[in-house]
Amino acid sequence: MRHPIKATARPTVAPSQRRAAPTPPQWPSFTGTAQFVGTTASGRVTVYVDPTTGQPGLQNAQDLLNDADRVVSANDQLFGTTGGPVSVVVFALDGATDGSGGADHMGCDYTTGAAIEVCASYGNSARVSALFEAELSECSMGGNLCGVSTGEALSRWCAAVIGNNALGDFATAPTWARDGMADYVNQTEPTDRGADSTGCGMAFISWLMSTGADLGSIARAIVAGGDTGTLADLYAQLRSDAGVNAWPKFLAAVKALPNGVTDDDPFGGASQPAQLGHLAPWTVELAAKVFSTILADIAAGKEAHQLTASVRAVLQGTK
Repeated sequence: MRHPIKATARPTVAPSQRRAAPTPPQWPSFTGTAQFVGTTASGRVTVYVDPTTGQPGLQNAQDLLNDADRVVSANDQLFGTTGGPVSVVVFALDGATDGSGGADHMGCDYTTGAAIEVCASYGNSARVSALFEAELSECSMGGNLCGVSTGEALSRWCAAVIGNNALGDFATAPTWARDGMADYVNQTEPTDRGADSTGCGMAFISWLMSTGADLGSIARAIVAGGDTGTLADLYAQLRSDAGVNAWPKFLAAVKALPNGVTDDDPFGGASQPAQLGHLAPWTVELAAKVFSTILADIAAGKEAHQLTASVRAVLQGTK
């Protein structure tokens, strides 16, 4: 069985990476020629590209090569394990070149699922890294968890945090809300294709993170619960409260949202400090610089329009 992620709407290689091209693996669906791009410094990620995507696709592949070790390191940190080697090919999955074709792999481990396909995203390689993490995280689930709704929600949250929310158009929580907010907290749907069950999981994890749970603790608890674990079980483990209380408390919190469920993080869980360690270093550094600039301007007694100008200067790299 394949485990794809789909949207809900449609540099020069370093000398150390110039080595004999390995034989590409058998891909889940890609049947073209996979051109070797390079292997990361850790040796854990080998990147290929479909040469018919031209320079934009090659740029995506080279950017992924440069970013992949950050992704695997952050993924290891979340799951508390060390993953195995994987291969990934960048191509126009389902004909898309904006990342909306999603990503795919086979099994939920590093043996059967190590051949990963990701959609090219011309001019936006952050989406390629996020798609890579969506599938890589499933390899860390150690079984068939990625084939059920809890595992699918977890993989999408891993992609959101480690991939800096580059896949906003893949959101399913709004679909769950529009469809009547069915209870997938006390039951786990045995599929990774259900937008409602995945969406419920996305909103529920957002809620847990907004109350202080970090994604790493959530990931390890979901994996420990296996295919039969529920979000209610997750709540009971992380909150030392009866699982029967999970659904009514979560539903009440959803109904109290001032703007409703408009994305996969309606409670702002990803903005919690515990999640910052999984962001790209430049993102954290920029946030820190903006914050320190605001504090300095406030201490200096500057007015609101001056604070705004200072922040704009930081974002534009002129301060």
